[in-house]
Amino acid sequence: MTTNAGVGTSRDHNPNIAGREAAEQALQKAGVDRPDFVFMFASIGYDQHSLLRAVRETTGEAPLTGCSAEGTINGDSTDESNFSVLVTVISSEELHWRNGLESGLEADPHAVGQRVAQALLADLSAETIGLFVFPVLTGNLQHFFAGLEGDLSIDRFLPLWGGGAGNDLVDWRERTYQYCDDEVITDGVSYALLSGKARAGWAISHSLIPIGGERKVTRCQGNVIYEIDAKPAVEVLREYLPDHALTDEGDGGRSAVSLALCSRAPSYIKDEEYVSLGAPTVNLTDGSIAVQTEVQEGMSIWLSSRDKEKVSTGFDRMAKQINQQLGGEKPKLLFQFECATRGKMMFREQEKLQLHRRFRQAVGPDVPWTGFYAIGEIGPVGEHNHIHLYTSVALALS
Repeated sequence: MTTNAGVGTSRDHNPNIAGREAAEQALQKAGVDRPDFVFMFASIGYDQHSLLRAVRETTGEAPLTGCSAEGTINGDSTDESNFSVLVTVISSEELHWRNGLESGLEADPHAVGQRVAQALLADLSAETIGLFVFPVLTGNLQHFFAGLEGDLSIDRFLPLWGGGAGNDLVDWRERTYQYCDDEVITDGVSYALLSGKARAGWAISHSLIPIGGERKVTRCQGNVIYEIDAKPAVEVLREYLPDHALTDEGDGGRSAVSLALCSRAPSYIKDEEYVSLGAPTVNLTDGSIAVQTEVQEGMSIWLSSRDKEKVSTGFDRMAKQINQQLGGEKPKLLFQFECATRGKMMFREQEKLQLHRRFRQAVGPDVPWTGFYAIGEIGPVGEHNHIHLYTSVALALS
């Protein structure tokens, strides 16, 4: 039995041309006329409906899932412009897909997770490999995981992979998009259940190092921190950031993409001492900051910063882990979900490309390779599904 995959891209500004061009390129590389399944990731410069329609027409209306992105990743080449679309087509006798879409994630993530679980129950089997999810990022995505996993009647762990839909980050509040077949929504999650015969190997690496001592959350609610060490949270940020980084852009102005809050990693995460809670978003009206995950009073936190050397060594470790998990088998397809802060915000173009080339060479220089720059990355650690931040998640299928 065989699996054929191809990845195509386009930078054309016309959504009809770009969608058709990327899809035709992907079909040609896969050597198929009509695939069994399609992934699409695209930047938000396009009219999303027109772009999706062009891809669907070119791929023969094959089932499709995906989302908008800050940038696309095609092996060792990346594109973080406002006009980039990446299409991946898959034709396989051994892999099977079941895709879907749910809206209302920001209002009630737990209920959305339950609805996704109910939609998938009939498709779960001993051959289920894992679930791809591409949500709008909210401050309480853990509730989506809880709703999903609590309603799945499966006798083993179901790994989740994916990333939060992205935008160009010029205005972080700008909408992001989720795709499923002919539909485009802005407040939900697109998903695709993978079943069949394949070995999956995955790895995750972080990019943050603490830059200060331990602090304590002394007043908070959900993902909003009001006080740190009994001081207004914004006042604590001022110890680490220049004044111009804390200008008032109205409630929710992002303070700085280079700075994040982190906490101690759970004991089952063996490779990292700290995990990110997210980049602080300031509210100068009440002195609070919001992060992308929920926090609790009394929690120990550290201010942290991105580190280039940690990113570089992290890619090397990821390649080694994936190769070990696959037992030396060559991957047939690889997915990479990369934090948007680990692209052009952190590296010069040549630096970034060198890192990606080295990573690809270590895993498989000829492997079809697809992915995108996300706002929040999703991947399992042990038997725990996580929303990660400032990380890279890579999944190889052989």
